[in-house]
Amino acid sequence: MGDARLDPPDRIHDLVASPLGELLLLGDGGSLTGLYMQDGPHPAPVGGARSPGAAPFPAVRAQLGEYFAGERREFELALVATGTDFQRRVWDELARVALGETITYGDLARRIGAAGAARAVGSANARNPISVVIPCHRLVGSGRELTGYGGGMERKRFLLALEAGVASGAGPPRAITLPSGPSSPAPRRRRGGPG
Repeated sequence: MGDARLDPPDRIHDLVASPLGELLLLGDGGSLTGLYMQDGPHPAPVGGARSPGAAPFPAVRAQLGEYFAGERREFELALVATGTDFQRRVWDELARVALGETITYGDLARRIGAAGAARAVGSANARNPISVVIPCHRLVGSGRELTGYGGGMERKRFLLALEAGVASGAGPPRAITLPSGPSSPAPRRRRGGPG
């Protein structure tokens, strides 16, 4: 997939284990620019990113660990999400949806002043380059039903259950049952981010 976002030579990458499977972290040395689920149906290529050696992204690693342990409600990370102005508006508004809450595509479209643009919101969501941290999993259908997710529906259910447990004080779920590898069935969607 020659995604230009992943190819600049100043990009660094690392892989980190998580309850969702292996996560690919991409950055520019100061900001997180990508977080992709490598064990999901749409793993991201590393492209020209280089591995700098000893465990880069210490703050990202620490905060993801706290999040998955049910100890972190918000991420405090420097992010650079590359996209169109509309996509960035969608991602900025997604970041305002609180842990334990969900929002419909139509509601999000109205929040950004684009009532009637629910489809465009869905398209922008699908191209979210920084999954989990920019919580594209918190978007649901107009009837509040769970809709497709680039990382697979099992991961979306797990993330929402984790956050609901943390928000209610019940704590995170104990386990996630994931399909094995990228050949597992998943809802079809456009190539792009995990959203």
